[in-house]
Amino acid sequence: MAKQWRELSKGQRTAIGGLTGAQLALLGAALIDLQRRPAAEIKGSKRAWRAAVFVNFAGPLAYFAFGRKR
Repeated sequence: MAKQWRELSKGQRTAIGGLTGAQLALLGAALIDLQRRPAAEIKGSKRAWRAAVFVNFAGPLAYFAFGRKR
């Protein structure tokens, strides 16, 4: 059975908080980049990438690695 938040150690809670912060930062950066970048500079549709970046860690990382034309 999964532990409840109060049952986690301080280190575990810190790690979860750090990973959550990193995920939200990646999500925000990807969404801002999608908003500002012209469609001609994106591989595929902006709508599809906008949906994909909501997939934990993998979506924003995939967008930055494969979704932008260089």
